[in-house]
Amino acid sequence: MPTASLAWRAPAKVRALALAASMWMAVGAATSAAPAQAAETLPVTVPVLVVKQRGTAAGVSLDGAVQARRQATVAAQVGGNVLALLVKAGDRVKAGQPLARLDDRDASAGLQRTDAGVAQAEAELRNARLAAERQRELRSKGFVSQAAVDTAETQLKAAQAGLAQASGARSQAALTRGFATLVAPFDGVVLATHLDAGDLASPGRPVLTLYAPGALRAVVQVPASQAAQARAARQVQVKLPDGQWVAPTAVQALPVTDPISQTVEWRLDLAAAADTLSPGQSLRVRFDDPAPDAATSTAPLTVPQAAVLRRGELDAVYVQREQRFVLRAVRLGRQQGTDRVEVLAGLKPGERIATDAVRAGLAGALPGGEP
Repeated sequence: MPTASLAWRAPAKVRALALAASMWMAVGAATSAAPAQAAETLPVTVPVLVVKQRGTAAGVSLDGAVQARRQATVAAQVGGNVLALLVKAGDRVKAGQPLARLDDRDASAGLQRTDAGVAQAEAELRNARLAAERQRELRSKGFVSQAAVDTAETQLKAAQAGLAQASGARSQAALTRGFATLVAPFDGVVLATHLDAGDLASPGRPVLTLYAPGALRAVVQVPASQAAQARAARQVQVKLPDGQWVAPTAVQALPVTDPISQTVEWRLDLAAAADTLSPGQSLRVRFDDPAPDAATSTAPLTVPQAAVLRRGELDAVYVQREQRFVLRAVRLGRQQGTDRVEVLAGLKPGERIATDAVRAGLAGALPGGEP
């Protein structure tokens, strides 16, 4: 049976509902098409911005660490077991205060040997002096020749030299025995201990490390690519762990670049007021306010990420040309912060570009005011 005949044989109520639905669909399509046609005719206004150089030195902020300006590693100068470690990490010590004692039995035995050597040399000197005096007396009476007197004088000088040698050996043995007790070279705080009681200490092996708490500095490794920007900064600040920003009392940049990390070490002396710090704490170092000539000569051009159109290997921006936008290819550098990127080529300072590359690419897009 034909479809038309079936439709007309349907109940009248069903036919009325179908007719109403078709009318509502037609009205909705007409109303939705009208705004779309109006939107196509309205121009799209895109804000623009003036390309400027932004000195990255003003925003150079790096992590650093606290380091003691005066720090010493106390090492053993003689071998022997550590009998007692008299201090622990964090203790304050005075100059000359004993820090550790080593086994000195071998040094004591050596000192005893040198004492015996000194006694023997003194006896030989007394004997040589008496022999020389007798020879001189006999020579005055004509009983011996001058050669015998000269021999006695020579033996006396040899005995004197032997005593001097034995005395020097005794002094060296006494000094070696003194090395068995390690003392503080200056007033400071024990930073760390490297051996415990019972460990074997050998010459040159570190026993403990101490530092002077009143002389601290912040050390930061500046990448070589940002070294010139850091040197151009007129203000350097250090952020302490408590959040306070302070200016260093002295700033020193080492004249060498680390060949592996390609960084330059900067040392920033801190004032004595920062005595609450301890070596190893993390700090934040900020290089601000570059000199005007340095800012214009070293600062790169940067643009917002949204202003860059990326299509495969092509990077481009929309440059304002009178009352329209012209697409121009650019060569980008490294990212600056989270929302900007460096432009190496393709733009000049003073040019105006669209802040939104997607909207600027729409048909009829017009340049607007600065955001």
